[in-house]
Amino acid sequence: QVQLVESGGGLVQSGGSLRLPCAAAGRTFSSYAMAWFRQAPGNEREFVAAMSWSGSNTYYADSVKGCFTISRDNAKNTMYLQINRLKPEDTAAYYCAANSKGGISYRTYAYNYWGQGTQVTISS
Repeated sequence: QVQLVESGGGLVQSGGSLRLPCAAAGRTFSSYAMAWFRQAPGNEREFVAAMSWSGSNTYYADSVKGCFTISRDNAKNTMYLQINRLKPEDTAAYYCAANSKGGISYRTYAYNYWGQGTQVTISS
């Protein structure tokens, strides 16, 4: 079992930056592939970025490449999403997810543990 808690969201001006931590409780965090998704009002949850358990493999949605960076610190049981050059269309609830059964994926159904989300709102 893994419990995931996101934080770091808030109201930010366009062009600004945020770092979103995802803290995991559970001894096996370091063996799980992890990912970030986001969901804007009225939209489906969409993939943002994913990282393998070791951190050696990463995968990004085309829409965030060059602006978002996923990382993890297994010693601290924490994953991060660094978001730079924020735009109003980045406004969404951001969710972290863990996959205890396989590798990284852009599909929501591949992940069996989810956090409650943290809201990011970008003002223009």
